[in-house]
Amino acid sequence: MNNEIIQAIARKLKITVDQVNNTLSLLEEGNTVPFIARYRKEATHNLDEEQILYIEKQYTYEVKLAERKEAVLKSIEQQGKLTDEIRASVMECTKLSQVEDVYRPYVQKKKTRAAVAIKNGLQPLADWMLSLPESGDVEKEAEKYLSEEVKSTADAIQGAKDIIAEFVSDNAQLRWEYKEYIETTGMLVTKLKKDAVDEKHVYEMYYDRKEKVSSIADHRVMAIDRAEKEKVINATFEYDVDYLVDKEVKRLLKGTQTICASQITEAVDDGLKRLLFPSVEREIRSDLSERAQNKSIEIFSLNLEKLLLQAPLKGRVVLGFDPAFRTGCKLAVLDETGKMLKIDKIYPHEPQNDVAGSRKKLLDLISTYNVKIIAIGNGTASRESEKLVADLIRDYKLDVSYAIVSEAGASVYSASDIARAEFPDLHVEERSAVSIGRRLLDPLAELIKIDPKSIGVGQYQHDLPEKALNERLDEAIMKAVNRTGADLNTASPELLTHISGLNSATAKEIVNYRNENGRFTNREQLKKVKKLGEKTFQQCAGFLRIVDGDEPLDQTSIHPESYELTRKLMKLSHVEKLGQENIEFDEKAISELGIDAYTLKDIEDAIRQPLRDYRDQFDGALLKSDVLDISNLHKGDSLSGTVRNVVDFGAFVDIGLHDDGLIHVTRLSMNPISHPSDVVSVGDIVTVYVYEVDEARGRVQLSLLPLEQLAQKEARQKEQRNRSFKKPGNKNKNNNKNNVKSEKPKKESVSMEEATRRLMERFGK
Repeated sequence: MNNEIIQAIARKLKITVDQVNNTLSLLEEGNTVPFIARYRKEATHNLDEEQILYIEKQYTYEVKLAERKEAVLKSIEQQGKLTDEIRASVMECTKLSQVEDVYRPYVQKKKTRAAVAIKNGLQPLADWMLSLPESGDVEKEAEKYLSEEVKSTADAIQGAKDIIAEFVSDNAQLRWEYKEYIETTGMLVTKLKKDAVDEKHVYEMYYDRKEKVSSIADHRVMAIDRAEKEKVINATFEYDVDYLVDKEVKRLLKGTQTICASQITEAVDDGLKRLLFPSVEREIRSDLSERAQNKSIEIFSLNLEKLLLQAPLKGRVVLGFDPAFRTGCKLAVLDETGKMLKIDKIYPHEPQNDVAGSRKKLLDLISTYNVKIIAIGNGTASRESEKLVADLIRDYKLDVSYAIVSEAGASVYSASDIARAEFPDLHVEERSAVSIGRRLLDPLAELIKIDPKSIGVGQYQHDLPEKALNERLDEAIMKAVNRTGADLNTASPELLTHISGLNSATAKEIVNYRNENGRFTNREQLKKVKKLGEKTFQQCAGFLRIVDGDEPLDQTSIHPESYELTRKLMKLSHVEKLGQENIEFDEKAISELGIDAYTLKDIEDAIRQPLRDYRDQFDGALLKSDVLDISNLHKGDSLSGTVRNVVDFGAFVDIGLHDDGLIHVTRLSMNPISHPSDVVSVGDIVTVYVYEVDEARGRVQLSLLPLEQLAQKEARQKEQRNRSFKKPGNKNKNNNKNNVKSEKPKKESVSMEEATRRLMERFGK
């Protein structure tokens, strides 16, 4: 292993070199990230999954970087051009792109103007010009290079200028310097295209806008990229081009009165404007897009993880309610484990309007199956169905609650091979009702069956690089599933696939074994499953639980490799049974058995709460018994709601209306925050305050802060702006030091919040 890379990773994570070394060794041995995080804490000193993933990815990247550096140096050396300065420049690079910048002048180019000129023997003429001769005649010098290919002195001079232009463009240090200048001082300018079509004015805020490259928000970068792709706008950079050209000319001329001054000036102008600037601008746009995409992927990943880790509703019969108008509302009664008991349908809405019949059927189902919770999908006819249920509960004083459940992806699941295999005799709509009900009972077990991109917690997800997105979402699923674990006797193949050490093939074999031999009674039986060897058993066993089996420890998160140790510890410490709260381990026993502190803590937690569900620490669904109407809302009203999505500019909260309310990022906290996810997460149940009601559009702006606090915050910010404005020298201060023309963007006809909402409605949710 490369010690320099390991030390760099350790510094970055602020951990020890041993932690990095041990983690890499464990990964090299074929251990999974969840297994290392849970069962090898003594080696990693309690590194979590994200730290382990970072070590794995960063080490791989740094190894590739080192290999590329070696290949580049070897190539330059073979050309006989390697110097100590070049070697140092390559070795100082921290990114692959920087290595390629240094290598750029030494790449064998094809058919560039400079390459043709060099082939025609004009390199010496270019070198002569760059030597800055103070006397002589450029035309006469150029005559020396006339040939069949170079027919005139003008051609020769132009060829030499082309070589100088490419020389300037290929200067890595210059590229980095000018790139930093544009990133620091430049503006990204967007303009409406002449023949643009944007019927709903989705991109209106970008029709005529300028924004500093250094401060543009990631979600606006994504919007600009999408608007350009749809040919609605053009995006260009604005910065002081003349200043940069003049600066490079002065650097090359070195204050010398050379006869080649005009040729060098023209060459620099051409090299920068034709080659370097367009290339650097593309690079900056690519960097902005990559940063924005990576941020969006991280948001999506975090939202998905939080969604999957919502607390399940245990021990209650649920009625799944898939609303619709013309085709009727589909109903599915599920027992406490999610098993389907009854499928039915009602027609309470237009055009049938069978309210009486629908109420009777609902009452019969609730009474017959002792339904305690109704899960209502949030799609078409959701609010009308909510009113039906709320009225029923109130009129008959039922001991029943309901919850509005996001049905994003339910139709995708219902039409999938998984759903057809599970419910071959049900119609697609009926499967949706089952899925909606199960999302309340056990969100993780149900949502794991659906492509994460269909669940509705992303941001510009269709504009993201698919490979990177899928990889990160898989990691989020991996973390959620393995932190929760799975019941070996009830888990679906889809859930088992994500358990540490397993894949789709071994998951299917586990289910096949279960179907052929009945329920598992102990973890050891896993060794009898086809395709599941010793290493796989080691990786997966601790994450698969068996309730009411032969071995009491199988219901816990304790790994089988620690069973003997656990039994000895319990015996020596007089701990009689699992679930015993008052535990005091014998210090002598701990010392004799050589138990490390991490394993001891995990064993103690598992003994105290053998059936503990990791998800219990998070919010479950918000249960309701009455309906909310937008006409009853007033500014300042306090409401409870469920966070449905977290994006760069705020959070969408379901408060019981047709559309989710938006808490803008400025109304999330009294103090500045780097991102809304610092404050709220998907699935959180929050108390919010009505900030603004747009009854005509059915939209509500919300605040996480009471409006009195929000007013204090806004007053404080206004005062700070006023103080800043009144500082001496600010009145005529020109913030653009390099005379870049700076126009104030035209006033938008829609608010920032409205514009971002439009974009999210179309692409983000």
